[in-house]
Amino acid sequence: MNDGAPNGADINRVILESSCDALGIAVLVCSRDDTILFASRTMLQYFPVPPEILMPGTRLRDFLGAVYDTGVRPGTVPESSRRRTNREDWIAEHMALHWRERYESIERAGRTRWVSMRKRRLSSGMGILSITDVSDQKKRDDQLQTDLERVELTEQILDAQPNPICVKDRNLNYIAVNKAFCLIHDLPQDAILGRSAWDLVESELAERFEQSDRMVLDTGKPHSQAEHIVRADGSDLWVLTRKYRVGMPGRHFVVTCMNDVTDIAVWYHGGEDAPAQAGLQISDYSIFAAAQNFYDPFRALNVQQLVEAGSMIETLPARGLRVLVATGDHMVEERLVARLRGSGLDACAVRDADELRAFGRVVDDAGIKLDVLLLDAAFPERQHVAGAWRNCPVLSVSAGQDGAAVLADVFRVCSERAPSPAMPEPDWTLSFEGEDIAAPLPAPQVDVLVAEDNQINQFVFTQILEGLGVSHRIAANGWEAVELWHELQPSLVLMDVSMPVMNGFDATVAIRAAEKPRNQKTPIIGVTAQALDIDLQQCKASGMDDHIMKPVSPDMIEAVLRKFMPAKAMRTTG
Repeated sequence: MNDGAPNGADINRVILESSCDALGIAVLVCSRDDTILFASRTMLQYFPVPPEILMPGTRLRDFLGAVYDTGVRPGTVPESSRRRTNREDWIAEHMALHWRERYESIERAGRTRWVSMRKRRLSSGMGILSITDVSDQKKRDDQLQTDLERVELTEQILDAQPNPICVKDRNLNYIAVNKAFCLIHDLPQDAILGRSAWDLVESELAERFEQSDRMVLDTGKPHSQAEHIVRADGSDLWVLTRKYRVGMPGRHFVVTCMNDVTDIAVWYHGGEDAPAQAGLQISDYSIFAAAQNFYDPFRALNVQQLVEAGSMIETLPARGLRVLVATGDHMVEERLVARLRGSGLDACAVRDADELRAFGRVVDDAGIKLDVLLLDAAFPERQHVAGAWRNCPVLSVSAGQDGAAVLADVFRVCSERAPSPAMPEPDWTLSFEGEDIAAPLPAPQVDVLVAEDNQINQFVFTQILEGLGVSHRIAANGWEAVELWHELQPSLVLMDVSMPVMNGFDATVAIRAAEKPRNQKTPIIGVTAQALDIDLQQCKASGMDDHIMKPVSPDMIEAVLRKFMPAKAMRTTG
């Protein structure tokens, strides 16, 4: 009977030792009077103390003193630190930790080793200490933290770059974009990441982008091309786009950097004879391929302001208006010039009185007529600028003035000006609000005018209308649609709502304003890519009679003809 207990104790010890070896941990168990009951041999792998120190009956204080003497102890401070804990303080501190009910920590043991220490004090007073080597995990955690800090720093550097930059994965989805790239689209990063070019640009451009991206991924050869981009705010961006392949085999990425070359040197396009003092300007825009136009004039321009301006819009083919902005404020210059150009006007700027005088001499010598001078209230020598500078109206603008209001004032002033004898008469009869004369509309020269900028959609409309025996003309943008409406007086207009230069909403406003004095109305049908509530509201607000959705079909067009051109529909179906 007396021999059973020692044999059982030996079996338990063997089981504990084997468990510690298998799990890779060290275990120390002490009694309520702080004497060691059990210490696994693996404890020597962590602390090179004499083996007899681990024997049962050894005081916990003596074990901690031996650990301190080895110099390889939890809580070891770096050698560069001047803080040192004396032996008795260190032992007292760890004795107190052993009497905590629960204590866990990851501590440095030696120069390069980190250990996880878990201490428990049971209700019986028995204490248990387990030690696990976590050096590898600590290194991985430190490396991960370093990588995260490096990524954050890289993102900050990219966001600080003025050039748009984006990164795509093997599936050509965006995985990184900087702020300059987001500004082009006027979208937050979250709205771009994870998507592809097909979600952001027109299909023709998305296909072209994908071809160059795939070529870079497959061959590793860099790709470069000069491109013209219109930002969402209407400003022009002339860039040299470069694409590179980075990463390891099987994990390649495409990095695209758009270098802003708007201020390219005049000798860039082979101008070896260009003088060094010629200044900076683009000498040949033909080297740039057309890229995406993100500008939406309807979002930037309040349609109601144009409606309230009356019937002056039909007198203003904005493509022929020349506006000069005189301001010393760079932000005002950039904002107003971008807004005017985005609305189809020919606009530029001067920054001081000397440039204004030089500009006046140049336009006089060239015989160019200026339509409006926008004069900043803070412009230098403003008082010396005449009320009608070179026989053109002068409008005062301020730094905080809304661009849409400035544009409406330009339209108003130009419509109120009496036509100069030297100015050629327009192709259509002018009508001003308040006049009693209303020229009758000529007979329609075509049945349907289609306003559509997409070449594929133009082909679809042509095939459908020719199949229905309906005469038609195609306009590639909103301004061309307004001009062809004046020229051809069509019986029906199919108006795409999203087009460059001038969108379908603004083109409809211009046509409706021109119709007012004639008391006639051309049916205008909006063509939308998606039936959003805001699109339908904009169709109604601009004066459209109805709308249809892309993709169009012969049945859809025939239904429109039956509704708005019943006589023609009967002829085409008979």
